[in-house]
Amino acid sequence: MSGSKDKPRCDWANSDQLMMDYHDNEWGSVVKDDKVLFEFLVLESAQAGLSWRTVLNKRENYRKAFADFDPEKVSKFGEKEIASLMQNAGIIRNRAKIEAAVNNAKCFLKVREEFGSFANYSWQFVGNKQIRHQIESDGEYPVKIPEAEVFAKDLKKRGFKFLGPVTIYSHMQAVGMVNDHMVHCYRHNEVNP
Repeated sequence: MSGSKDKPRCDWANSDQLMMDYHDNEWGSVVKDDKVLFEFLVLESAQAGLSWRTVLNKRENYRKAFADFDPEKVSKFGEKEIASLMQNAGIIRNRAKIEAAVNNAKCFLKVREEFGSFANYSWQFVGNKQIRHQIESDGEYPVKIPEAEVFAKDLKKRGFKFLGPVTIYSHMQAVGMVNDHMVHCYRHNEVNP
């Protein structure tokens, strides 16, 4: 499903069709599926220091390279798979980020075992209820929020890497834990659980 250019949407989403489609079909929609949550953790950690557009352009390559974002499979990647990923021009070839994805898959499985699902674990940081901001312009987006700081601190304590409070806030926006669609955006009222 493609986005239409005539819909009022968040200012950042109007730059090109890829960003419009992501905005219109995914960003801010409530996600409680562990596989999708793992996908966003991998992509958000890969994005650190880069633009989200760069990651979206490489998303399908990531899907192939990271076993369709299956945390069980990714957790078993060893040096051979990491070396192969370092040669894969379709993804961001940063060894620390690749190793973090493998490490985070192992941590993800431990969290899932402890809480029954990663969704149960992550949604507790917002009291199992979507935070709704009233953003009117691009300049009003915070860099991070207190809930993301607590979430990121807990992830770090559990051994996760490349998932600081800024990255986790982006993750929370992406998976609908926070509704940061601008008030004039047609999706602002659509993404409420």
